[in-house]
Amino acid sequence: MTQKRVSIRDIAELSGVSVATVSRVINHNGRFSETTRQKVMAVIREQGYETNSMAKALRMNKSNTIGIVVPDLNNSFFADLVEKIEQQLFETGYSTIICDTARDPHKEAGYLKMLEAKLVDGLIVISGLKEFNSQQLSRHIPIVCIDRKPNTNNIKYIGSDHYKGAQLATEKLISAETNPFLLAGSRDSPSLNDRIKGYQDTLSKNDLHIDNNSIIRLTVEEERTPDTRRKALREMLRKLMIKNQPSLGIFAISDTLAADVLIAAHSMFISVPSDLKVVGFDDAPIARYCYPELTTIRQNTDEIAIQATSYLVDAIQGKKEQNILINKLVDVSLVDRSTV
Repeated sequence: MTQKRVSIRDIAELSGVSVATVSRVINHNGRFSETTRQKVMAVIREQGYETNSMAKALRMNKSNTIGIVVPDLNNSFFADLVEKIEQQLFETGYSTIICDTARDPHKEAGYLKMLEAKLVDGLIVISGLKEFNSQQLSRHIPIVCIDRKPNTNNIKYIGSDHYKGAQLATEKLISAETNPFLLAGSRDSPSLNDRIKGYQDTLSKNDLHIDNNSIIRLTVEEERTPDTRRKALREMLRKLMIKNQPSLGIFAISDTLAADVLIAAHSMFISVPSDLKVVGFDDAPIARYCYPELTTIRQNTDEIAIQATSYLVDAIQGKKEQNILINKLVDVSLVDRSTV
């Protein structure tokens, strides 16, 4: 026999108070004594009463839930950032719905519809291949874009200073007496474009030659698996080592790619950092487990998470003027380990 569902009216009758008082206690809103609160909460626990969160959200136009849209949770940088954002939001009383789009625009569009249906109070959009189009949403809610430019000036943008990071990486390799190459995957993104610009400008500033061969891009097929990446990187290293004596420098646009370069180099008995010097980007956990430990650019995920969540929560609570956009670039730093 199924148990009868307890209503808020039942709770009021059993507590000896009005429905309005029970509502105030549940929603922590309005005036009531501590004695009344304890009495109502005791009946709620005894009866196993659960609020209908969707009905409550519709009634109050507030769900205390934030949507997080991320392109790839297998990426250690994104996973670390999402974990820190979720923790920050939890500490301020917000739950999260995390949506991994697998870099698929159709999947992203589907997730946005789902988040709207669940009446999320705000949205955090992390990275992506193109700018974020807020017109996909039918409701006006506060949005923060991280490393992804929005299509309107009414959306907060936060990102690492990728240009500066590329400058630091390139200058490190130049100071080690190499003429560095930039190594990237097949996907384009605003953050990659900033890193390429920082790399090119730093070469020009140091009067170093830039040509079409300075930037090496893996194809979709080459980067499909670790084995195909490393095979392509071994071929790349064979060609570059012949032309670049005595030492070769590579700025890899991610620590994962840099780690693959090191594995390929070890399999070819190329000495790092004597014959090959490598700088990565992100300071992902893999950077500390490489051999030698990877010199890299650290993105400050703690600061990014704090900036994003504090702005979003303030905006939801009406503490921020939504027509003022503040683009925030979070500083990066060089972590000098053993590959240069």
